[in-house]
Amino acid sequence: MSIYDSFDAWTGLALPHEIWAAALATLFLFAMGFAMRSQLAAANGGILPDEGVTLRNGIELIVEQLVNLAKDTMGDEYRTWFPVCASIFFFVLISNIMGLIPGLGGSTSSINVTLAWGIISFIAYNAAGIRKHGWWYINQFLGPGFFEFEMFGRHWHARVLAPVFLVLEVPLHFARIATLGIRLLANMFADHVVVMVWIGLVPAIVPAIFMGLGLMVAVLQAFVFSLLTMIYIGLALEEAH
Repeated sequence: MSIYDSFDAWTGLALPHEIWAAALATLFLFAMGFAMRSQLAAANGGILPDEGVTLRNGIELIVEQLVNLAKDTMGDEYRTWFPVCASIFFFVLISNIMGLIPGLGGSTSSINVTLAWGIISFIAYNAAGIRKHGWWYINQFLGPGFFEFEMFGRHWHARVLAPVFLVLEVPLHFARIATLGIRLLANMFADHVVVMVWIGLVPAIVPAIFMGLGLMVAVLQAFVFSLLTMIYIGLALEEAH
């Protein structure tokens, strides 16, 4: 029996389990954010790190690494789009870890949730491109320019293969939604199944090994999803030639 069955019984809503799981992950992230905010708002908060291994130190370390990665992949405008990428990372990470806990389950085992994040990533990087280049962002889909010419006081790139590239590039960009969502779903579903099978067969010791491996997979998949989003945004911000 899942904890979400109890939620259904308490509320009478009978919501799909992935909605409960997503709401629980979001609630946890808000609670974690408020806890961090209260620590930083305290006297001398944020000036010195905590002593020992604490939640704040762990989060600050993760954020610092993500910021460095964002600078490398998105360039000078990383501050604008970093919140989206970091939100993806932490939500996917928490959801993946929830999926390793028996009786709980995470939302990233649902194709609806993983594709929803794929759509968010798709919207984010296209919004970044349009915001930076305006409607000239369409040049991203028209292939390379073979030579330049000047007309109406502006330099133009002759994209003679534009009809071919447009037919190819547009579907490939939409396919990124599916590749992001299905990659995350497949990896986490397989990982959770393996853990649950071993818990059923050997209740002690052996499942702990696979749960440790599952934790590594959870972190890796959250990292890959956010990294790909950063890369897509970085590519969208580049000037098409």
